Amino acid sequence: MKNILTLLAFGLIALAAAQDPPKKVYTAVFCNPAPPLIDGLGDDSVWEEAETGTGFTQNEPHNGEPATETTTFKIVYDAENLYVLIRNHDRQAHKIISRLTRRDGDEEVDEAGIVLDSYFDRRTGFGFGVTAAGVKQDLIFSNDGENEDNSWDPVWYAKTTIDDSGWTAEMRIPFSQLRFADKPQQIWGLEIYREMPRNAELALWQHIPKDASGIVHFFGELHGLKNLAHPKRIELLPYSVADLSTSRPQPDNPFAPGRSGHFKGGLDGKIGVTSDLTMDFTINPDFGQVEADPSEVNLTAFETFFAEKRPFFIEGKNIFNYRLTPGDGDLSMDQIFYSRRIGRTPHREVETADDEYAKAPAHTSILGAFKLSGKTRHGVSIGVLDAVTQHERAEIRRGDETRQESIEPLSNYFVSRLQKDYGAGATSVGMILTGTNRRIADANLNFLNRAAYTGGIDCRHAWHQQNWMVDVRTACSHIRGHRDALLEAQTASARYFQRPDANHVEVDSARTTLSGSGGSVNIGKVGGGHWRFLLGWIWRTPGLELNDIGYMRQADQKIQVFWGQYRTLKPHGIFREVYANVNQWHFGNFGGDFIGRGANINTSVTFTNSWRINGGISREGRWLVVAALRGGPALYNPPGSNIWYQFSSDARRKVSFYGGGRRYRNDDGISTFKRWFLGVEMRPTAAFSLSVNPSLTLCTDDLQYVDTIATARGPRYLMGRIDQKNLALVMRFDYCLTPNLSIQYYGQPFVAAGQYTRFKSITKPRASVYSDQFETFADDQMQWDEENSQYVIDEDRDGQEEYRFDKPDYNFRQFRSNLVLRWEYTAGSTFFLVWSQGRTGVIEEGRFSYRHDLRDLFNVYPENVFLVKCNYWFSL
Repeated sequence: MKNILTLLAFGLIALAAAQDPPKKVYTAVFCNPAPPLIDGLGDDSVWEEAETGTGFTQNEPHNGEPATETTTFKIVYDAENLYVLIRNHDRQAHKIISRLTRRDGDEEVDEAGIVLDSYFDRRTGFGFGVTAAGVKQDLIFSNDGENEDNSWDPVWYAKTTIDDSGWTAEMRIPFSQLRFADKPQQIWGLEIYREMPRNAELALWQHIPKDASGIVHFFGELHGLKNLAHPKRIELLPYSVADLSTSRPQPDNPFAPGRSGHFKGGLDGKIGVTSDLTMDFTINPDFGQVEADPSEVNLTAFETFFAEKRPFFIEGKNIFNYRLTPGDGDLSMDQIFYSRRIGRTPHREVETADDEYAKAPAHTSILGAFKLSGKTRHGVSIGVLDAVTQHERAEIRRGDETRQESIEPLSNYFVSRLQKDYGAGATSVGMILTGTNRRIADANLNFLNRAAYTGGIDCRHAWHQQNWMVDVRTACSHIRGHRDALLEAQTASARYFQRPDANHVEVDSARTTLSGSGGSVNIGKVGGGHWRFLLGWIWRTPGLELNDIGYMRQADQKIQVFWGQYRTLKPHGIFREVYANVNQWHFGNFGGDFIGRGANINTSVTFTNSWRINGGISREGRWLVVAALRGGPALYNPPGSNIWYQFSSDARRKVSFYGGGRRYRNDDGISTFKRWFLGVEMRPTAAFSLSVNPSLTLCTDDLQYVDTIATARGPRYLMGRIDQKNLALVMRFDYCLTPNLSIQYYGQPFVAAGQYTRFKSITKPRASVYSDQFETFADDQMQWDEENSQYVIDEDRDGQEEYRFDKPDYNFRQFRSNLVLRWEYTAGSTFFLVWSQGRTGVIEEGRFSYRHDLRDLFNVYPENVFLVKCNYWFSL
């Protein structure tokens, strides 16, 4: 593999980047005779033997100028640990911002820390920070700082003290928590940082220009580490959990007694395979303390993307990251590996008769999983993940009779990722391979693919001090299964091969395999100076399928995009930072259709008082929506314009707030989308914070899909005008009694209503005049059947029913909340006490009332889960 990656990169090495400026060097010394006591005082004699690092410069706000306050540091080590002392001098020590927050909390507080590139690959950094209040902040930088992962929670130690002339941080970082090559003399990348929010200042030991294209390759160097022993790195974290669930009892339903309890246990662990490779594993994992997903009403043809929140999958996730398009917008959502597929809701829903009751798990159980990750001394990043999920069954009862039906097969998920760096990290070449295999023994599950494989090769090369770059990413897929599974894949919303106007694809009901490819090419200037830009091309062939273990909304696309930006590099007048962007996009498909084009301009301004405003305006032409009729012909949507704006106040204050809005309007003069949101954050004490975030969405869509009805005259594609209103309120509070003991609450009441009028049948979906695309049903063509809650259609007005459809109006009410007490009672060991509550109610009404909907929401009988979980960390 090493030779293959070398050959792929050989042609790019000739474009070697200009050398970085000279690096600062710090030399650590071995502790003699004893290591320091980590108490935040820094008065141990061993510190006197270490050299003093100083000479910090500003990264923000005045890049390149000396730091406003003096910062010094010292580093020593012994056979098992690295010790760091950071002294943060402050002539106005009474203004130090010291607040208790949860670990990795995103707060404007004084903070200092160290970032280590222990691989010395100039791409990866392990960060260990601590706030003046003693709260740990740890994260991993990857891809030269392009990605940050603060879900990483290593076991290390820190203490702080505040005095009249500043504050001191002492740290002990076990070598077992780092990854490095096995060699007698180490050289690591090194950065020491200090944040002083009252000045909006970030000071660095090794200067990094503000217009830099990356972070890690600028780090200074840490020398002096000799003969580091290969740590055993065997960590075990057994857990036990007990829960009690309560809900409304249903006397006739044997599966709804109103109360049930469970007890289970499991094991998480880490094993250091080598000094630079670690295997993480989990057996029978539990994620009961994880916050619930936000509520929503999804009326689109596509699945909603939800962020991963489970600890096993989010820690170290960046090494498995393979997005088909770089960036963070909608186009970059497609990815080969989407970890939420593992342990998902079972695919099959059981249908029961009126006199039957069913019990089915809400999520597929993960029997076990492991991941191997790290980076070798030769610069090869390795990530391997394998997980097995349980064969799930639903239990169905009718009287004294009981049967079981399969709803999810025994499944195996596999991901492997390799990436090799060249030219001091300026060039990287990588590959990814995934496999999903299902053991399908029940004909009811034949609609699932038996096997799904994806692979890809990516290459990135940067030059001219890594300010210019080209990024190429490719992917291919292959699925196999029963004819039912391949029919499902061909007619899914990602493809809709059954579209009558799609001449380049067709449904083959005998097909048992399907293959496709996709990728992107981007080239541009990403650093150096005021101007940056990217020009990109993206493609997805019609047969591409990633959704067995990845995430993809739509195949069959050809896209061209452009992004340009002007940014200021130094404060000027009342402005600290200004960004101005322009974006342009052009869509087509493999059938030769022109889908649409659009552009936007937007800007972001940060003032010297830490207030911020941003906003923009976009314009799209007529857009051919291939998914609008859910497998019917593509439908033209009218052109439209969009405007958005946001603002935020100074987050350093005890009370801060933010807000914004968005307004979209089609040129049909009817369809609009309006959304407003507001947030208030309060910090009345150093240990307590409260945030409230209400939002209101009002939407009128003249072409909202309703149903497709087969009739003797052909299919009827029915749409209606929907008036949709959503009201949500997100509430959070954090109360931190100590850096290791906190109480956190999350609550979200959500109410939504949708009322349909002006039902219509699509007749000419590609008509150039909007009103010619459909025929709206007149009063004498549509009658209401009160008994069955259906609309009855008589198109030719002959008094005979031709077809009918269900009333689509809805009121959706949901409340989700989590109250979590978290206590890290000893390093790496945690006790959780959790109360989760959910209320969900749905009716077919459509009328929206703030007062009545919220009242009716809390009249819904709640489902409660009370959970106690405890784990204990062993290091062998």
